[in-house]
Amino acid sequence: MNIGEIAQRAGVSRSTVSYVLSGKRPVSEATRSRIQAVIDELDYRPNANARALREGRTHTLGLVIPPASQRLTDMQLGFVASVVEAAARADLDVLLSPSGGDHDRSFERIVSGRRVDGVILMEIRLEDDRVARLRQSRLPFVTIGRTAEPHGMGWVDVDYAGLIARCVNHLADLGHRRVALVNRSAELVAAGYGPGHRALAGFSTAVAERGLTGVDVCCGDDAPAGEACVEQLLAAHPDVTAIATINEAALPGMQRALQAAGLVLPRDFSVTGVAARHWAEEFRPPMTAADVPIVDMGTEAVALLLEGITAPRTPPGHRLYSPPISLRSSTGPAPRR
Repeated sequence: MNIGEIAQRAGVSRSTVSYVLSGKRPVSEATRSRIQAVIDELDYRPNANARALREGRTHTLGLVIPPASQRLTDMQLGFVASVVEAAARADLDVLLSPSGGDHDRSFERIVSGRRVDGVILMEIRLEDDRVARLRQSRLPFVTIGRTAEPHGMGWVDVDYAGLIARCVNHLADLGHRRVALVNRSAELVAAGYGPGHRALAGFSTAVAERGLTGVDVCCGDDAPAGEACVEQLLAAHPDVTAIATINEAALPGMQRALQAAGLVLPRDFSVTGVAARHWAEEFRPPMTAADVPIVDMGTEAVALLLEGITAPRTPPGHRLYSPPISLRSSTGPAPRR
């Protein structure tokens, strides 16, 4: 079934059917109703490519994710799900595309192939070539995370520097004098991964302001890495009594290492940080943490992108999330040693 057949059945021209479908020109209510009755009878659905050419839009958003060779963390999967759900509520499709490594051609097809109306970009580095490419393309985009100089671009992010500083202050208020930051992987931090650098900056500032002894270590994004990291940390720095972390994927392994060392939380050791709520609540005992509002951030990223698509002259919007620290059961007074 095509526009010509609809026009023949409704007794109108092909262009009149096109005007009804696109809304580009006014059509009398009687004619519109007659055409719509034929469309409903035949259950006609416009071809997506034809509609894109006609309207100048694809009704599809691109979501650029980390390389397919890397297993996505729960937080990353949460961002994907929240973007897809928010786009669906706006009657939009989402095209997933990995970037980095062997996937540069996939990213370039998203940018230059006219497949999407705009792009949401995840896992942002302080200096990010993908952002520079998107700026050059003039394709509307929003980032989850932000570069070192995010002026003139749309973004949503978590205030990792401020939140980790608050975690350190919470530990200092409990009497802890020697604390550690368990960061993301060394590879990510070396590549300029924004949250890793900002968390370290907040940690270093708070440690200095409170006169504490601080140790920062990098850790891979999985449970075995978390276990090995904390084992090595305790062996090298037995006087450390608390950890602040942004590496939620390593938490199960960190918990195993603390248990193997005979440390009971929060009597002997404290753990806090920034994590998705379910990670914090599944930790044993439940972890004092700033809960990352994943659904809100994905929803806001889609809203900002749609604003950039439909009102391109509007200055890009941004939002920095700084959720409160939820006091649970993993932090307590510093032990006497």
